[in-house]
Amino acid sequence: MYEIYLGIKRKWSISRISREIEVSASTVLREIRRNSNTNGEYVWRTAQRKAEARKHGLEGNHRKPAELWWRIEQMIEEDWSPSQIAGVLHKEGIHIAIQTIYNHVHADASGRLAKHMPHELKYTRRVRATRPTKATNIANRTSIHDRPKEADGTRFGDWEMDTIVDSYGHVIVTLSERSTNFILMEKRLKCGRKAVPTAKVVARLLFPYREFVHTITTDNGCEFAAHLEITRMLSRGGRERGKVYFADSYCSWQKGAIENANKLIRKYIPKKANFDDFSDSKIMKIQKKNQPQTERENKLRLPER
Repeated sequence: MYEIYLGIKRKWSISRISREIEVSASTVLREIRRNSNTNGEYVWRTAQRKAEARKHGLEGNHRKPAELWWRIEQMIEEDWSPSQIAGVLHKEGIHIAIQTIYNHVHADASGRLAKHMPHELKYTRRVRATRPTKATNIANRTSIHDRPKEADGTRFGDWEMDTIVDSYGHVIVTLSERSTNFILMEKRLKCGRKAVPTAKVVARLLFPYREFVHTITTDNGCEFAAHLEITRMLSRGGRERGKVYFADSYCSWQKGAIENANKLIRKYIPKKANFDDFSDSKIMKIQKKNQPQTERENKLRLPER
């Protein structure tokens, strides 16, 4: 603060002050705007007092007790995500930011906590060009480019669907709601990737929420060839529900919510696993473990299945 004060007195520019103290220019400008006095002048003593008052006046800036961090670490070791932890603690009146939990995990030099985090904190972000779709295996296919603009992930009721397959031809159907990451899943062992049975499973999973099903986005897998059947079974009273839109070929990022959900599920069901070894109750436990626990999701009050 004192160095910023001296820079202003010397009539240096914001960019020069930022270079001298080795921070970004936006940081210096924000500091001057936030901690100047009522006359608009930046005095370092006044700035220090205002910063200290702001620091101690906000509940969220108080250091969290060791007992709370011990509890959070226990929840992380049970494979709870930071959003789930923050959501549960919020119900108890304990406010903690999701990023604060991530910061605590990153600060763990042993790497013990990172092993229990979603994706083990390993992310790959690559920008891929959109390619024209080459899918010709699905009749009456509706492209994702024709999907309504309202289905941008901000309203509740836009879903994505996919399947997880093991080496023995067994299939798990997965669905994710885009705005909340709410997950539904069911194991299919007998019918494999046949289209009509898959459509019946999707319709059955979504039926309790059919009033909240606006769109469904998926890839061009043959198991979704009976997409019109899904729409027919979910529509009621002349109102179309659950129209299916298909992503472009090689563009899995266009249905990122379900791709992320499948990645989380694979943590409990490895690729080499035999789905025969997973009972329906175990599948439900995996589904419950990966459900979001944010305040926004809790307010939805979804109907019980």
